[in-house]
This record gives sequence, structure tokens and C-alpha cells, in this order.
Amino acid sequence: MTTRRGWLYQLPIHLFFIVISAAFIIPLWSIVAISLTNESDIATFGYKLIPGNIDFQAYRFILKNPMSLINAYKVTIVISVIGTLLSVLMVSMCACALARPNFKYARVITMLLFFTMLFNGGLVPSYILMTKYLHLQNTYFALIIPLLGSVWHMLLMRTFFKQLPESLVESATLEGAGELRIYLTIIVPLSTPVLATVSLMQLLACWNSWYPALLYISDSQLYPLQYLLQVMMQNIQEILKNMRNDVPVDLAQLGQLPTENARMAMCVLAIGPMLFIFPFFQKYFAKGMTVGSVKG
Repeated sequence: MTTRRGWLYQLPIHLFFIVISAAFIIPLWSIVAISLTNESDIATFGYKLIPGNIDFQAYRFILKNPMSLINAYKVTIVISVIGTLLSVLMVSMCACALARPNFKYARVITMLLFFTMLFNGGLVPSYILMTKYLHLQNTYFALIIPLLGSVWHMLLMRTFFKQLPESLVESATLEGAGELRIYLTIIVPLSTPVLATVSLMQLLACWNSWYPALLYISDSQLYPLQYLLQVMMQNIQEILKNMRNDVPVDLAQLGQLPTENARMAMCVLAIGPMLFIFPFFQKYFAKGMTVGSVKG
């Protein structure tokens, strides 16, 4: 009787989480299904969760020139790895300093950094600085530097660091350890959850970044993945626009031109690698996001 009553109490909870899981899984599944659906079937029957006839036309179109896609993956991996490492290093060092109770100007500097979350220098000054003074256009630095130093990540880390026992730092100082040694041997090992959480969020930001490429990159060899997929989609839209305006187009090319399924295939190619990386951070993610939620 007790077991049955406990099962009845748990049933609504299980149903709730099943519905929530389906709400996350079904959109992802629909993206994959549409990407494998023939364009004519989409026009005739609409979107389906199970494709009637599996067709890889969209993937064949996108992979028609595989070297450009491989090069885009290479660029994206470079800026994601380097950008994540540099950003986490900068943000964690800044947060470590601001979390120290004996840092006199911590509150003032924190307010100044928070102010930059509300207002920034603007697009035009940033563009002039990057191109006219730093001359970083068509370089990896133009793709990495705009993504460094998230103030939100810094505030998240600072809240976590404030909860670490100050006695550990004091004892290390009495033993003659310097600030860098304290940071590397005490702060970092005790901060795995928040470091993993921030690393994952920064990695996602770098992987999905396309706006710096739009502003500063004209060399197609430096196109990151997201921007390359946008350019490919714009090319498809331009061909369709010319067709509607009775502009002569290549009929052979038009017959092999996917549209809706190409969008979904591009989404699959863009998010696929992140789906394999996320499980490695999952056990740290929840703890890193909730820690510090009680203390300010």
C-alpha cells in the first residue's frame, strides 16, 4: 500500500519531466527530420517528424565544396579554443582579485565593470579601433578579441570565489605563497564547477559567433562556421530572388537547390559538435549555475 501510494505521488512528477524532456527533444528531432526530407515533400506535406522519403539533397548541396566547410570548422575550433582559454583566464583572475576582502577598490571597479553591461562604446568607435588603429581586420584576433572578458562571467566567478574559505588564502600567505601561486594551487582547484560552467558558456559564445566576421573579415579563408552558413543561405535566397524577378538563372543549378531543408541541415552541422561536448560539462553545469544563489 505504501509503495503504491508513493508511486501515485511520484507519477505527476515523472509526467512533468517527461513533458519537459519532450519539449526539448522534439524541436531538435524535427530539425534533423526536416533536414533529411525532400524539398518537394516539404512543399507538399509540410513539416513532419518522420520523413516519408529520406533525402540527403541538402547535405550534398552544403558539402558540394567540402574544403570551405572544413576550413570554416578549423577557424571556428581555433577561435573557440583560444577564445575560451583566454577569456576564462582573464575573467577568473579579475574575479579572484575582486573577491578578496582586503582589496580596497573592489566595489568601485565592480561598479565600473557592471556599467559596461548597460552601456558600451558603440559600433562605430569599436570598428574604428579594430580597423584603423589596431589593424586587425582579416586576422584571428578580430574574431577572438570581441568575445573576451564577459562581465557577467566575472560576476558569476566573483560570487563563487567569495564563498571560498578566506583562511586558506591567509594560511598560504603566511607560508610565503605569492598571489599567482595562491590562484593556481588553491583558487583554481577549488573552483572546478564555476570554471567548467563559464568555460561552457564561453565556448558556446565563441562557437556561435558570426558578427565579428561580418564586421572585420572579408577573406573567405577566415570565415567561421556560422558566418559561412549564413553566406551560403544568402546565396540561396539571392538565386530565388532572381528567379522571382525573372532574372536568368542556371536551371540545372536551380533544380538542385534546397531551401527549407538546407536551413535545417545547416543547423545540424552547426550544433552537432556542441551536442557531443556538453555531456562532459553537464555534471559541473548545474552546480556552477546555482552556487552563490543565496549569498549576494
